Amino acid sequence: MDLLIALKAVILGVVEGLTEFLPISSTGHQIVVADLIGFGGERAMAFNIIIQLGAILAVVWEFRRKILEIVINVPHQLQAQRFTANLLIAVLPAVVIGVAFADLIHEYLFNAITVAAALVIGGVVMLWAEQRQHEITVQEVDDMSWKEALKIGFAQCLAMIPGTSRSASTIIGGLLFGLSRRAATEFSFFLAMPTMVGAAVYSGYKYRELFQPGDLPVFALGFVVSFIFAMIAVRGLLKFIANHSYALFAWYRIGFGLLILATWQFDLIDWSSARAH
Repeated sequence: MDLLIALKAVILGVVEGLTEFLPISSTGHQIVVADLIGFGGERAMAFNIIIQLGAILAVVWEFRRKILEIVINVPHQLQAQRFTANLLIAVLPAVVIGVAFADLIHEYLFNAITVAAALVIGGVVMLWAEQRQHEITVQEVDDMSWKEALKIGFAQCLAMIPGTSRSASTIIGGLLFGLSRRAATEFSFFLAMPTMVGAAVYSGYKYRELFQPGDLPVFALGFVVSFIFAMIAVRGLLKFIANHSYALFAWYRIGFGLLILATWQFDLIDWSSARAH
């Protein structure tokens, strides 16, 4: 394995793991960092699919008891059936809109400037959502109705714009629709499982010719690194939101987005070719 390629795989694995479940946009960070370190092309597309699976495996492992409990109880427990139905309902909008517009979005919006604008706008919306009067009607994730699940499902579709963040869309959407911070965060994690696995399987099949046996060591390295750092991020976020708002992440988004825009405006970095391939 080439040492430089291995280093790039580690960097991108760390970025994916830390940002996938935080409301700061993993796709946006991947686009920016990959451009900075010169990791692009078709090989990078296949690599990104693998490291996303590493991140999703981390959240599956973290919530393994809850998942097992649901699987066991679905045949005979109303609460487990309702939770499962809510997940299926919430994932439907992303499936329909994603299949219809994924290629167009990838072609025209996957660039650093779009990411920067979405980071800033999303950060402002996040601050507004945190500062407004928050009336909690759903304290626990098991108390959600199908209507709230569907609303969050549509909110998740905003994350197709790189820089918006799937986690931010679902968490802030949950807050706006009356969920407590913990309920919104946990549902965001659970919703990530079918959404990300489905997207990875779809992309993996669509670009199956890009997977070459010779890339296995690099892909394995990125997968493991992404898993480890996603686990750290998930546990850290659950502890953080117990006593804090999402304002810190909002300010980070705004600062990072403005930094990208400033480097572009003053020609410090050429972002014109910063695309996810």
